[in-house]
Amino acid sequence: MALDFLAGCAGGVAGVLVGHPFDTVKVRLQVQSVEKPQYRGTLHCFRSIVKQESVLGLYKGLGSPLMGLTFINALVFGVQGNTLRALGRDSPLNQFLAGAAAGAIQCVICCPMELAKTRLQLQDAGAARAYRGSLDCLAQTYRREGVRGVNRGMAATLLRETPSFGVYFLAYDVLTRALGCEPGDRLLVPKLLLAGGTAGIASWLSTYPVDVVKSRLQADGLRGAPRYRGILDCVRQSYQAEGWRVFTRGLASTLLRAFPVNAATFATVTVVLTYVRGEEAGPEGEAVPAAAAGSSLAQPSSL
Repeated sequence: MALDFLAGCAGGVAGVLVGHPFDTVKVRLQVQSVEKPQYRGTLHCFRSIVKQESVLGLYKGLGSPLMGLTFINALVFGVQGNTLRALGRDSPLNQFLAGAAAGAIQCVICCPMELAKTRLQLQDAGAARAYRGSLDCLAQTYRREGVRGVNRGMAATLLRETPSFGVYFLAYDVLTRALGCEPGDRLLVPKLLLAGGTAGIASWLSTYPVDVVKSRLQADGLRGAPRYRGILDCVRQSYQAEGWRVFTRGLASTLLRAFPVNAATFATVTVVLTYVRGEEAGPEGEAVPAAAAGSSLAQPSSL
């Protein structure tokens, strides 16, 4: 579990730093008004943020995911591995169930973290900004709306994270086996990057419309009176106003982000675990054999 925690944290940091600018673009595209759209697309949004707010504008709300990643990655990798061991057999179905369990449990931290991140990404720059940072955002939200406000979007987060994490771990397991990711392979890191990035894309595609709804619920009331009474009302109003395409808004930015973020995350986790286990001494002071040290590559669940 200590190794799971260490590797998960390293992978999380790598993923957040690589992907946060894409996430900022995604959120702004998802919640912009259809009557007065501010951005024409992914590239226009990216350029506008850099021009108006500098490169630092792309990293608004970074503190929130960085604060939560330690706990989230500890939960995700710990719960996934322990659930799979409890299920007793490494099979595609069990990979999915173990990943889904990990996704559901980490929502307790993920939901408030994403609420703060979303609101920070949408606030105006300069003196007009409402929040000084992630903790200030959560504190102000709690004072105004209580515990319910801090956990706004929890049901939508559960609907998104539970199946998507199942797909995530299942896809990574299938791909690492298919690509033959074994210790000592000179193409190991590129293979891990490909498997992790592709698993991330598959995960996002499986539940992306739910993410749009979650973002809208968490941003609701930030600029004006609240509009939505819940998930179904948000779906109904969004569809009536903008058609089915609203549920794919920001998808290009998300997929551009998904590959490098998840490639960096899974490759970092796997390499850290392999390196640390390879350095562990055996009972007679000898290094652990490569096959044992790299078992996590053949079966990512052991991460």
